[in-house]
Amino acid sequence: MATDLVASLVLLAGAVVGLWIGARAFVDGAVGLARRLGLSELVIGLTVVAVGTSMPELVVSVDAALAGTGDIAVGNVIGSNVYNLAFILGVIALFGNVAVPRTLVRRDGLALLGATTLAALVLLDLRLGRLEAAILLLALVAYFIALARAGSPSSSVADAGTVGGEDDPFRLRDLVALVGGLALVLVSGHALVAAAVDLARSFGVSEWAIGATIVAAGTSTPEFVVSALALSRGRLGVSVGNLLGSNVFNALGVLGIAGLVRPLPIDPAALPDVGWLLVVTAFVTLSLWSGHRISRVEGGLLVGSELLRWSLDFLR
Repeated sequence: MATDLVASLVLLAGAVVGLWIGARAFVDGAVGLARRLGLSELVIGLTVVAVGTSMPELVVSVDAALAGTGDIAVGNVIGSNVYNLAFILGVIALFGNVAVPRTLVRRDGLALLGATTLAALVLLDLRLGRLEAAILLLALVAYFIALARAGSPSSSVADAGTVGGEDDPFRLRDLVALVGGLALVLVSGHALVAAAVDLARSFGVSEWAIGATIVAAGTSTPEFVVSALALSRGRLGVSVGNLLGSNVFNALGVLGIAGLVRPLPIDPAALPDVGWLLVVTAFVTLSLWSGHRISRVEGGLLVGSELLRWSLDFLR
């Protein structure tokens, strides 16, 4: 028993590291390719980088859906979205007020609130069916079309690539990083689901609690690293855009794809976390609307709320 527990913990840690390395490689390759298309820095952060750093959530949720563990599939998305806003954005704000462009607030802040609300409405009946999943995916397509129309070539496009490396033209290594990173994410995501299920059974904790906390934090590791690195290099559009874009993609894309793969029943324990996500999303959106920034105080409140959520999930 003890040996199996240690093996599960080692597998979990290894899977998280694999997700981080794989997602970073995927993002590096994707940003390199996106620069060739002349996308603006903000659009790169909201789409290419956001989708790239959300690959762990997508792979883990789809793998969990195929395995019939709907609580991990959906819990991973809800938990990751709360973690992105409450913990990652909160920690970044603790190091200094996070000011954001007006465009990001008016368009993408509202898109985030709308995507979160739509996902919450879909999950209210504690079941994610294929029709509901298709609606989520259509909403994501509409959002990406809006971004494509709003985006334009920008002089700062080259700078956006500094999240993953130096400013150089497209080379074969971009494609290699893209494919290799995706492969590593696929393998690591499968290992993370297996380890999470084993741990839940070993400790007698619900699969929802594991999915919404440990698995969610593990799959959000790339968002944390990429956002912090982008901010340290002065690429605020990529940093905040990555978090908002990842949450929109998770709520609409990851849930949508997982639901299409297999209709998912959900534990009633999901409702408090879904409500928590709505509250956190509304708080962040209102903070950005009021002053176009997240202050240190607000960052502290966000981080504290995430620590409280973890405690309540495990107690339940």
